[in-house]
Amino acid sequence: MIKKMKKSHSSLAVKAVAFAMASMLMIAGIIGLLPENASADTAATDSGKTVVLRVCNWEEYIDLGEWEDDEVIDLDNGDIFGENPLYEDFDEWYYENYGVKVVVEYSCFGTNEELYNMLTIGDVYDLVCPSDYMIMKLMSEGKLVSFSDDFFDAENEENYYVRGASPFIQQAFEENQINGEAWKNYAACYMWGVTGMLYNPEEVPREDAMTWKILNNPDYYRQVTVKDNVRDTMFAGIGALKSDMLLSEEFINSDNYSMRLRDEMNDVSEENLAVLQEYLQDVRNNAYSFESDSGKADMITGKVLANLQWSGDAVYAMDQAEEDDYYLEYAIPDECTNLWFDGWVMLKSGIGDDEAKKQAAEAFVNYLSMPENAVRNMYYIGYTSAITGGEYDDTVFQYIDWTYSAEEDEDSEEIVEYNVGYYFTGEEDNEDYIIYTTEDQTRRQLYAQYPPKDAIDRSAIMWYFDTEANARVNQMWINVRCFNAKSIPVWLWVIIGAAFGAAVFVMIRTKVNNRAK
Repeated sequence: MIKKMKKSHSSLAVKAVAFAMASMLMIAGIIGLLPENASADTAATDSGKTVVLRVCNWEEYIDLGEWEDDEVIDLDNGDIFGENPLYEDFDEWYYENYGVKVVVEYSCFGTNEELYNMLTIGDVYDLVCPSDYMIMKLMSEGKLVSFSDDFFDAENEENYYVRGASPFIQQAFEENQINGEAWKNYAACYMWGVTGMLYNPEEVPREDAMTWKILNNPDYYRQVTVKDNVRDTMFAGIGALKSDMLLSEEFINSDNYSMRLRDEMNDVSEENLAVLQEYLQDVRNNAYSFESDSGKADMITGKVLANLQWSGDAVYAMDQAEEDDYYLEYAIPDECTNLWFDGWVMLKSGIGDDEAKKQAAEAFVNYLSMPENAVRNMYYIGYTSAITGGEYDDTVFQYIDWTYSAEEDEDSEEIVEYNVGYYFTGEEDNEDYIIYTTEDQTRRQLYAQYPPKDAIDRSAIMWYFDTEANARVNQMWINVRCFNAKSIPVWLWVIIGAAFGAAVFVMIRTKVNNRAK
């Protein structure tokens, strides 16, 4: 940085002006020698400057490379292989395309709440990847930087996100707003999915798994696990409690079905939470455990028969179980499902007014949105990318077809059509996006990664709650997970009180007797 010094003598002022003019000419010459895409449009044009981009993401939520030699994905568009972590590959790509050195400092968080606490105590990041409700919270608190107009320029071939994100995803991010501003202005979707039940079809009929009521079904006493997460388990609980209404023809056929469904599934009134608390306490008594990550292993080993699970982790569990010839299936309950998103957002506390960081952050999102990188991530983590490639690139669809299409020697009677057109083009019956797959995939990995349109139609996003509502929700969850004094009947309080009184009486009597001696 050149500091301008104010001089008091006129002769020094003349010299300073001459020096400044010479310096400007020198800088102009240097800029002329820079690569074309690193000139005036590039924020970091200082010679030798390195942009440090601090990125924080979920654990194990990006391709970390080191694939085995036999893991090459050989598509018509070319081979895909993960050798290095994607964030390290980005450093080289950014320099080649922008002429600016960037170093990604990559770190991880375990939950949305952990990320928020990290930010609250002063940890500084430029780009983070929270879930939908946390994105809404950060937006409402004014903690985010909006994406630039250039980021949304679909004519720019390097804007892979806006050119290649699913129309279904883009519509969701345009329609949902916080304080009058659309999500898309502040968030770029990374991965998405639904919640449902992972289950053992040998022991659990599909009709039982297709309802949230399985959580409290006594036929599966100590054979079901649920999430140790208030939002996911609360959503499932509401679905079970309101099952009859949600499945009624009057409700399903209402003109404003989607809005009514969202309102019902986000009902955090005191009355609803009181009923929900009792129900979830019954679920706790019926379930094998409340778990954060062990549910997959418990299903793979056969310890439990059903598990409330995110679609991506369900794919992982089905893949792992299949290696031992043990087959699991996935069900998206008929009542509803939680449609969730994880998305990249830029933080004011990190980006601030630093245009060089903002440019690097937007480029990082676009780099991960390149179709071949979206495939690398999906292959590595098992979740579903927001990227389809749009009308420009069919690599992602080729990958799905490569992964799930039936083998040539499959029995033709077992081959079915599975249309994912709604996700790739917004057209439900687009015949260009049909996967010819085995019948079981309509209940397994393909079904979980790309749910059928009817499942998406009965999905709802769980909203973020204000401070007062959040306090009620958290207290309800504490009462479910821990000791709840209100759940103890009056007669038991009488016994406890009598026992306490007797104990006090004995202590006093003993003390008096000791003094008398």
